[in-house]
Amino acid sequence: MNNTTNSSETQHLPVIIIGGGQAGLSASYFLQQQNIEHLVLEKHTTMHGWKHERWDSFTLVTPNWQCDLPGHPYTGDDPDGFMTHPQIVEYLNAFAEKVAAPVLEGVAVHSVTTDAKGLYNVSTSAGAYTADQVIVCSGGYHIPVIPRMAERLPAEITQIHSAEYKNADQLPEGAVLVVGAGQSGAQIAEDLHLEGRKVFLATGDSPRVARFYRGKDVVRWLDDMGYYRMSVDNHPLGKNVRSNTNHYVTGRDGGRDIDLRKFALEGMELYGLMTDYRDGELQFLPNLEAHLDSADTTYNNINARIDQWIEQQSIETTEGPSVYEPVWKPDSERITLKLEGSGITSVIWSIGYRPDFNWLDAPVFNGQSHPQHQRGITGQPGLYFLGLPWLHTWGSGRFSGVREDAQYLVDAIAQYREPALQKQTGS
Repeated sequence: MNNTTNSSETQHLPVIIIGGGQAGLSASYFLQQQNIEHLVLEKHTTMHGWKHERWDSFTLVTPNWQCDLPGHPYTGDDPDGFMTHPQIVEYLNAFAEKVAAPVLEGVAVHSVTTDAKGLYNVSTSAGAYTADQVIVCSGGYHIPVIPRMAERLPAEITQIHSAEYKNADQLPEGAVLVVGAGQSGAQIAEDLHLEGRKVFLATGDSPRVARFYRGKDVVRWLDDMGYYRMSVDNHPLGKNVRSNTNHYVTGRDGGRDIDLRKFALEGMELYGLMTDYRDGELQFLPNLEAHLDSADTTYNNINARIDQWIEQQSIETTEGPSVYEPVWKPDSERITLKLEGSGITSVIWSIGYRPDFNWLDAPVFNGQSHPQHQRGITGQPGLYFLGLPWLHTWGSGRFSGVREDAQYLVDAIAQYREPALQKQTGS
């Protein structure tokens, strides 16, 4: 990897990439193939989020065979397994070394604006740059969400966001309240539960999915069925699918379901949506049963679609169809929990992130500050996004789909440059 040097003079690049994760380096890979000069600006170090914002027992929830970054497919001896955190870092370090992108690390982008000539002015902590085109590869998860009610919790309660969680030992002794049961929250709750911690889990409306069904990983079935090749334009939910919560499941220990009902049988205390803290009590909505039922309905519906596929394709399997039956149901909806006496000494907020594109001055955002685009191409000439969830397909924000998205955008960038180059040369 090349690290460019700082300069006090304004430098011009045909293309500037903002963000040095898998999306930014994938774009660099294809720009190099097209011999298009560019620079990658990275606020921290390449692959920072993967290296520093995952917990110790973290694994991919998608099988290794789906890892297909540009020029760097998975070639290990466990294609149906799930990379552990150290293995993910090793895989990404090898990818970065292959790409050898022109990266300037430790550089924060302060603002991106356009001038009367249509050039992009990029102000950074390392000086000023101009560019003909800009690819934003900083992802969509920027600011960890912690609600204002957190300010009212007693000072002796340790509070962290899921992005900061590493392992149970970093928390003080005692019970842990995990707020949010999406993909991260459910896995962190499991990690703490397996470590013998008493866990209180405030659930949300996240769906779940089986790990294995009828002899195969569900991801393999869905891939056979063409789900991962479906574009956002062809999805039944359309662009609304971009706001969907990820299904919770795990690749830990070879992969398995995450069944919150089973955890409840084993002593984890489940609640509905947490809404407030006042007068020494945590407040919840009476919707735990609805959350569990909804997650199980999604689980069974996905399996039913697999059953239909097996029947349509006349596939012989060693296992027949089945329907998940709840192993536990709440006796009643508990809507309050007195903090004193609960044993809770820590709270992990796992309720997501919000985007932060305040530094980008461009009329391409909706009312929720999400960029509007068609497969990464915005309505503003020369401005692109890459690596966002469902940018084009389910895999756009993952190791499985960013390669195709990056190639598509770089092809568009090359076509965009042609008229400008012809104008400069007078041809």
